[in-house]
Amino acid sequence: MSNEQSATPAIADMSEQMKIRLEKRAKFLETAGEAYPVGLLDAEGKRIEPDHIADIRAQYDPKLESGELTAGDETDHVVHVPGRVVFVRNTGKLCFASLQAGTNGDRIQAMLSLNEVGEQSLADWKSLVDLGDHVYVTGRVVVSRRGELSIMVREWRMAAKSIRPMPVLHKDLNEETRVRRRYLDLMVRPEARDLVKKRALITRTVRRVLEDHGYIELETPVLQLVHGGATARPFRTHLNAFDQPMTMRIATELPLKRAVVGGIERVYEIGRVFRNEGVDSTHSPEFTTLECYEAYADQYVMAERMQEIIVACAQELGVTAIETEDGTIDLGGEWAWLSVYPGLSEAVGVEITPDTPAETLREIAAKHEVEVDPAWDAEKLVIELFGEIVEPTLLNPTFVYNYPPSAQPLARPNRDGSRTIEAWDLIIGGMERGTAFSELIDPVIQRERLTEQSHKAAAGDDEAMELDEDFLRALEHGAPPMGGLGLGVDRLIMLLAGEQDPERPGTVVRQPGIRETILFPLMKPES
Repeated sequence: MSNEQSATPAIADMSEQMKIRLEKRAKFLETAGEAYPVGLLDAEGKRIEPDHIADIRAQYDPKLESGELTAGDETDHVVHVPGRVVFVRNTGKLCFASLQAGTNGDRIQAMLSLNEVGEQSLADWKSLVDLGDHVYVTGRVVVSRRGELSIMVREWRMAAKSIRPMPVLHKDLNEETRVRRRYLDLMVRPEARDLVKKRALITRTVRRVLEDHGYIELETPVLQLVHGGATARPFRTHLNAFDQPMTMRIATELPLKRAVVGGIERVYEIGRVFRNEGVDSTHSPEFTTLECYEAYADQYVMAERMQEIIVACAQELGVTAIETEDGTIDLGGEWAWLSVYPGLSEAVGVEITPDTPAETLREIAAKHEVEVDPAWDAEKLVIELFGEIVEPTLLNPTFVYNYPPSAQPLARPNRDGSRTIEAWDLIIGGMERGTAFSELIDPVIQRERLTEQSHKAAAGDDEAMELDEDFLRALEHGAPPMGGLGLGVDRLIMLLAGEQDPERPGTVVRQPGIRETILFPLMKPES
């Protein structure tokens, strides 16, 4: 007995519709042949190259300028089309179905008549085929009397019998179902498929821009002995082969910098990182980042790279404006720069400098209802106050720079001696989209910074970096001056890949949340 004909295992959420479909599956296997064939094969078992619905439409559809046919026309052109049945209407001697296939969700009508397919085949279609099934049809290209491009089927076969009913096409799925069962969302909602294609276009564009500047794409380890490159809580695991604790990477920074030390002077990686932190509309425990490093560059060169990447992605998607509740984001022109201490001073009406004591900053936090940890020092308080008070007000692209040193332990001290670091965060729409530094390459100062971080980690700060001796060893061999850039790919997609106003092409009117931009986001288990 084949696997297909074996006893059906128990399904916890079995419905009456599923029972009926399982009965149809069994009957199909008994009387009509394979319900899950290996591919589109002819009678001799040779593969048939399927025809694409989009190509058939482009050549024949009377609704298109390129279409060669008009209502009622018939051809002798025989096509082989696989697709999912998304509509079916069965009558006495003539049945109609809509088949959907391709990433664009292209559809075409299939017509099955008694004269063309025969009595038994038509009876099997009526009794065994359901919405959601995948079928192969072979037939002539025709146009119905109502002007609908169709396939006059002469033969059909099951490609995959669906056991669970597909969602109703014209009825919206709730958000929970859309995210948890993304395959259903993709099946019935064109916008979901469009977002997948836009994401792919954005990542291709990022690669193109960087490679035009001579960057080489690398792949670096996901499992790491020492976590570093960012201040974040890592996921911890255990490598049985070495009986060794490991962490999932929180950033790709340190391995990429090692490559620059070795002489690969322009490197980048687009990859997943993992942070064991909160989950909300803008944060996910696993997400995609771009990091790139360029020898002999600084934070200003990396700002040029960042702007070029984002503008190029917007142009590829045809985005000219992004509407939000707070106003319209304009990506054109010169992007603003805002220094942290003056920017915060203006927002709170009190001059704040690197010498402002922590107690004064706590009073400002209380006045503005910003929650702070009593253990935070002045630098951490400045960072938090700026993030809570100033960042949400920055609608258009703004490079926020001159941060306190503790904000980025891997950034170099400011060349102007201002007790800040050469680092910026890019804020668009009140949200951080990316960051960059003039990288710290002095191994002595870097050791001091990482030692300080390791002391914080030993004291219980699970977001502090650990001391990475191999990274320091690499710097001690001599790292060239370099600039580094990090970009949240998911947040870039949130910014650019939303739905556009059909009456105002190029204007994004709804930005997706991070759970929409990540195809299969992490979700709590169902109860």
